[in-house]
Parts: sequence; C-alpha cells; structure tokens
Amino acid sequence: MTQDADTATGPTEWGARPEVGVGPWQGPWPDDPRYDPELLEHGDRRNVVDAYRYWRREAIVADMDKRRYPFHVAIENFQHDHNIGTVVRTANAFAAAAVHIVGKRRWNRRGAMVTDRYQHLYHHPTVAELAEFAEARGLAIVAVDNTPGAEPIETVELPRECVLLFGQEGPGLSAEAQQAASRVVSIAQFGTTRSINAGVAAGIVMHTWIRLHADLSAAW
Repeated sequence: MTQDADTATGPTEWGARPEVGVGPWQGPWPDDPRYDPELLEHGDRRNVVDAYRYWRREAIVADMDKRRYPFHVAIENFQHDHNIGTVVRTANAFAAAAVHIVGKRRWNRRGAMVTDRYQHLYHHPTVAELAEFAEARGLAIVAVDNTPGAEPIETVELPRECVLLFGQEGPGLSAEAQQAASRVVSIAQFGTTRSINAGVAAGIVMHTWIRLHADLSAAW
C-alpha cells in the first residue's frame, strides 16, 4: 500500500488531521509482513482500530475475513442513492460479509468514509442477479420496507445467514425486490413521516442482527 492510498496525505475519515492516529514507529521495526514500511516510516493516520495500526490494507482485509459475520447487506441504487456510503460504513462496523449494490454501479463513496477499502463490495445490475447470488449460497433475502404485511423487526428473528435488502430513500424497495425476498420486515415508527432515512434504517436492522447472532466478546 502506498502512502497516499489511505494515510494522512490522502482522504481519511477525519479529513487528514495530523492529531488522528499515530506518528512514525518508534524503535526497531517489527519483522512482520503485515506491517507497511511506509506507514511505519511516516505514521498511520487512518481511522482504524489500534489492533490494525501500521498494517497493510490487504492484511487488514485478510484478518477481517476471519471475523466477518454471515449476513450480507444489499441496497438498490436506481437513483444514485446518497445513503449507500453510510450503509457501507455501518456494514463495515458490524463486520458484514459483503455489501451489494443493485442497479447503477456508480455510487457516492463520500459517506463510506474510506471504509469501502476494507469491505467486500459486489455489483448486481438487477435484483434477479442478486437473488441468484443469494440462492447459490443458501442466503435468505430479507427485505426491509414499511409496506402492508411487513413483519415488525422488533418481533421477528432474523436468519443467521441472510441478505438484508434495503430500498432507496423515498420510493423504498422496488416490486422486484419485494418479490425476491423470503420475508419483508419493517421498523416501528411513531412520528409523522411515513419512512426514516435509508442509512438509519440499515443501521437499525443490522444492529438487530448483531443482537441476535453476534459474539459480543469479539467486539473491539
């Protein structure tokens, strides 16, 4: 990994402020291939947990692959939804197996705050192709939308191996997405609007999965 890939001279979650992270390595350098010589020399200003300080990006991804949980996150992107970056960042925080972008390939990465560099990302032009991916891996598709007949997320038990599928801000899930799902769940709301922000909804549902299935002793 070169210095401008993910260090203070390039984009970071905190705007490349020098007080973030750690400076150059003090003392003899570790004899470990996971460490990046440029980070050891110049410092590590990335927003990563302390356990990954000075590690190469590839080494972080490989280590995370041992920790990832068997739930996937998918979001439709037919109108260049600006919430996708937030969804990716949250999926990374909860160690999702992968994030799937359905529809348009391009999306605004600003909200991901660089976490997409450590997260497996897939693109599917259509919902049908996402469904094929899920079926081949035995993943149940759970759609999230406040449509009639949806089950309250507060009272259901999400499957351990699944794809949590989210729609876009405003229109919600497409008809194709709802048809591809084995179940549709909704989030209880008590205010005046008919929906909540898609990024917020994704965080609520992912954390519901975490409360049901995650090993909390493994949290950083």
